[in-house]
Amino acid sequence: MSSVRRPGPAPRRKSSRPGPAPRRSPRGADPAIHNVALIGAGRIGQPIIGHLVRHGFTVFANDADAGKREAIEQRGATWADLPGIARHAEAVLVCVGYDRELRDLIANGLVGGLSRGTILAVLSTVNPATVQELEQLARPFGVHVVDAAMCRGGRAADAGTMLSFVAGDPEAVERLKPVIAAYSTDIVYTGATGTAQAAKAANNLLMWACLIANHEALALARRFGLDEELLRDALLKTGAENGVLRNWGTSTMAWADDDLEIIQAMARQVRLALPQADLNRELCRALKPRKFQLDHYGDEPWPKR
Repeated sequence: MSSVRRPGPAPRRKSSRPGPAPRRSPRGADPAIHNVALIGAGRIGQPIIGHLVRHGFTVFANDADAGKREAIEQRGATWADLPGIARHAEAVLVCVGYDRELRDLIANGLVGGLSRGTILAVLSTVNPATVQELEQLARPFGVHVVDAAMCRGGRAADAGTMLSFVAGDPEAVERLKPVIAAYSTDIVYTGATGTAQAAKAANNLLMWACLIANHEALALARRFGLDEELLRDALLKTGAENGVLRNWGTSTMAWADDDLEIIQAMARQVRLALPQADLNRELCRALKPRKFQLDHYGDEPWPKR
């Protein structure tokens, strides 16, 4: 399932004064979403705010770091505390960095403060079980949980070209699609809640494996006198082509360990051995401080199996 983004109105700058009164229609009378809240205004969340504003949504935002308030308001959103978000939002997008942060929001009563019919979408990369637990908790409150994991990273967030895996109740997903389309050029429906996170985990498993394989291939070639850029350009025209190789030198590896920790936990939950993922986590830890330094790749110490 995919969606085409339509250009929205020009960005609106907001001051630190209270924002405009949100438009609210009786739930069920107008299925369109006008008021969107975002929790977690980090590297990905901030550009998403800008895209939502440009597409005509009234946006409220919050971050655990109050120092991000100015950046939020510069992008056209209104800073709001969590009770304010609960009052105004028809859709709440959670874009925190870690599974534990999502669990903290749940423990602090996020769901209970939302109105019936609100959509609560999890954009963060978390364990599928966490989103499934959230769905069970939200159901008695009439809150619809949509699993909405994102791929392609910071550059795509800036450009509004994310790929979003979405899962959950089809009617809730359909209602949320114009919101997701504000920052995504591709929307893929994966099925029941939790499957979008599983799809994101598969993406991450392949991505980090490719990063390591690319280092090893290019380091080996360099030791035999090949020009790495000549080889990389050629490999992008073969079956060895991969996105990490195409964007060589740009990954910060900031999320490698957390991504692979989630993958390992998922594998334990279903009693699935993933020996390469286990090794890749060790290799990523060793690689991170010297990533893309091919002259030093393969130097000791490296993990021993």
